[in-house]
Amino acid sequence: MSDTTTPRPVYRNIHVTQIVRYRLPPAGIVSILHRVSGALMFVLLPFVIWMFDASVSSEASYDAFTSAFTAGLGPFAGWFLKLVVLALIWAYLHHAIAGVRHLWMDMTHSVSKAQGHSSALVTLVASVALTLVLGAKLFGLY
Repeated sequence: MSDTTTPRPVYRNIHVTQIVRYRLPPAGIVSILHRVSGALMFVLLPFVIWMFDASVSSEASYDAFTSAFTAGLGPFAGWFLKLVVLALIWAYLHHAIAGVRHLWMDMTHSVSKAQGHSSALVTLVASVALTLVLGAKLFGLY
């Protein structure tokens, strides 16, 4: 009997034209988003420091801080500031949940493919779900 199956292609280096067809596993997506969320928090750190300073300096600065989310701040509209804060909420939640996932995998030495797949899906779903809940509060839905 001859084996008529075709061999699977081996991708050692992904070319730019292959990126669209490449299917990244959930663990890879979580890994990339973990780096993106860390970079986003680092880049927006001056904004976070401004928000903290404006919210705790005085009663007048707190009023100006809260009105910035409705009236806007300089050239930025209030809805844009809320979107930036929503991105920060997602970045913090995703980074924290993915960090706990990595710590759990390090502590339990459970590095199987199935466990990595399921924990990556839990990380993605939990970070998006918590972001939606806190985003609904940010945009005044409850």
